[in-house]
Amino acid sequence: MKAYYDLHIHSALSPCSENEMTPNNIVNMAYLKGLNIIAVTDHNSVENCLAVMECAKEKGIIAVPGMELETREEVHLICLFKCIDDALKMQEIVYNSLPDIKNRKDIFGEQIVIDKEDNVIKHVERLLLTAANFGIEEAIQQVSNLDGIVIPAHIDRDSYSIVSNLGMVPDNLNIKFLEISKKCNKQQYSNDKKYEKYQFIQSSDSHSLEQIQEPVNFIELEEMSVECLISTLGC
Repeated sequence: MKAYYDLHIHSALSPCSENEMTPNNIVNMAYLKGLNIIAVTDHNSVENCLAVMECAKEKGIIAVPGMELETREEVHLICLFKCIDDALKMQEIVYNSLPDIKNRKDIFGEQIVIDKEDNVIKHVERLLLTAANFGIEEAIQQVSNLDGIVIPAHIDRDSYSIVSNLGMVPDNLNIKFLEISKKCNKQQYSNDKKYEKYQFIQSSDSHSLEQIQEPVNFIELEEMSVECLISTLGC
């Protein structure tokens, strides 16, 4: 069956995201647009994932717990998990690897944790918009140990992508999919022999509600579930 998705959405927890990106607003916009599966992937954190999952369940949408991890190489990786407990374990690993730098909301923006009723619970004080102290291979291994999958983010961009920062996608990485930006020419990458071993997803990397993806990209799943999605995207 076709599952229309957007697997790269930022909530108000990401300092570069709009404060309107609350769990209910994200889910309601995804519902209005006709998406089946979404993932909130905030920078180095999953603290708003559970609230999004709870809101999504009420709308019949599957919400995958995830994060956009930044590695030592300043490469962004989309990390997706089967359950919130595994995502929280990865968050603990990442939090222990982040530099102890306090967020400057006047410079970077607020980092807001919100419940399923869209009430503000707290503001995260540590800066999330920075690199964890481990590399790409270790990050992939840590996520794999938790039965999750990794997708290098927006490989077509000039910054924070595995291609821009390393010049290539290393052959030894245990990955099956790559992400390209919403407006990128997918055919260009699909026809490139450098990427012939990979498949592609296109997500929005939305930081505001209007940026959430329309139902144009889909993945074929045997059943509509997080487990099936992770299995399909994994190796």
